[in-house]
Amino acid sequence: MESKIMIDKMLPEDWEKVREIYLEGIATGNATFQKDAPSWEEWDNNHLSTCRMVARLEDEVLGWVALTPVSNRYVYAGVAEVSVYINQMSKGKRIGSLLLRTLIEESEQNGFWTLQSGIFPENVASLRLHKKYGFREVGRRERIGEMDGAWRDIILLERRSNEVGGNERGL
Repeated sequence: MESKIMIDKMLPEDWEKVREIYLEGIATGNATFQKDAPSWEEWDNNHLSTCRMVARLEDEVLGWVALTPVSNRYVYAGVAEVSVYINQMSKGKRIGSLLLRTLIEESEQNGFWTLQSGIFPENVASLRLHKKYGFREVGRRERIGEMDGAWRDIILLERRSNEVGGNERGL
């Protein structure tokens, strides 16, 4: 019987594998401005408790996805920033698609009407993945942050739900 990839809720005991995947992304220089992965407590405090998922193949975590609130203000309660990371050995195997599609469904079930992501222009695979799932480019934030002595741009993408937040009625 062939093993099947499962999208599952991220558990605290997944943190070490999730952290390893995050560190792989950091090492590419094109995934985040972060230079190191935080502790579990810091990561847990900065990410929403809903919509945290991992892709599993048996006991192995192949990738993860989570949401970060864009603001603590009540009016932005349905807006979140997406993080999606895949381990290097699993790239090109549709793990990102499985995770992002599931995240979108889960986010809508939890009342999110806007998902956004800031992606380095050099991260072509991530840009392509997001656009595949309805994210559209809304702008370029030029020289938004310095990294290793160079100023970097990010492409700002967003996805508006057709199910939540007034968009289902064409508002």
